[in-house]
Amino acid sequence: MRYKRNVQETSGEEEESQVGILEEEEHHADLGPQRAGPHTQNKPAANNRRRLKAAAVTLGGFYLLILAALFIRFTLLQTRYDQLSNNYTQLQDEVNQLKDRTEVTLLQTRYDQLSNNYTQLKDEEKQLKNRTEAKVCPDGWTRYGCSCYFKSKEKKVWEDSRDDCQQRGSDLVVIDNEEEQKFVSELSNGGESWIGLRYVWGPGGWEWRWVDGSPLTEKFWGPGLPRYDGYRYAAACCDQQGQWTQGRAYSDTTNWICEK
Repeated sequence: MRYKRNVQETSGEEEESQVGILEEEEHHADLGPQRAGPHTQNKPAANNRRRLKAAAVTLGGFYLLILAALFIRFTLLQTRYDQLSNNYTQLQDEVNQLKDRTEVTLLQTRYDQLSNNYTQLKDEEKQLKNRTEAKVCPDGWTRYGCSCYFKSKEKKVWEDSRDDCQQRGSDLVVIDNEEEQKFVSELSNGGESWIGLRYVWGPGGWEWRWVDGSPLTEKFWGPGLPRYDGYRYAAACCDQQGQWTQGRAYSDTTNWICEK
C-alpha cells in the first residue's frame, strides 16, 4: 500500500521515504509464501474433490431419474401389452364363436336345402310312379309313345264307334304327326278304321276338326280327297297306301281305333 505523507520536506527526504516503503513491500511479498504454510497449499485439492463429488452426486441423481423414467415407461408398456393381449384373446374368442355360429347356420341352410330337394324328389317320384302306372295299357291295348291304342274287331258307324271308345275311357284316335300316322296305319293292318276326324259346322262354316276340338293341320288324305258332296262326313285310316279315306258317318260301317 502506497501513500504520500503530507509533510513539507525536502526533495531528498521524500525520495528516501518512497524507497523505504517499496523495500518494505518487497519484503512482505517475499515473506507471503512462507506465511501461507501447508494448509494454504492443500485448499485447491480439497476444492477439486468437492467439485468432483458434487458432479458425481448430480450424475448419479440424473441416472436414477433416467432409470425411474425407463421403469415407468416399461411398466406402462407392459400394462398396455397386457390390455392388448386380453383384447386379442377376447376378439379371438368372439371370432371363434361367430365362426361356429356361421358354420351352424350354413349347415342348417344346407340341411334345409337338402330336405327340400328330398321332398321334391319324393313328390316327383310319386308323380312319375302314378304316371307310369297310369300309362300301363290294359289288356288288348297297344302302347305307343304316351298313349294306348285299341283296335276293334267288329264294325260300327262313326258315332257308335266313338261311343264305344268313350265307354272304354278314351276317344277315337287323334293323329298329330307323321310318326303317329305311320303307327295307326300299321295298327289298321291294311284295313280301314274310323279315326277321330269329322266334317262339322264351325265358326267359319263347315270344316274338318278332331274330336278333341283341335283343327286339322297335318293332312294325310288319299288322292282326290276330301270330297264335299254332302255333310256329316268322317275320316278313316287307312287305304293300301297308308292314307286317309272318307265315308258317311251314318251309313258306312267299319272298324275303329281308340286312343287314351
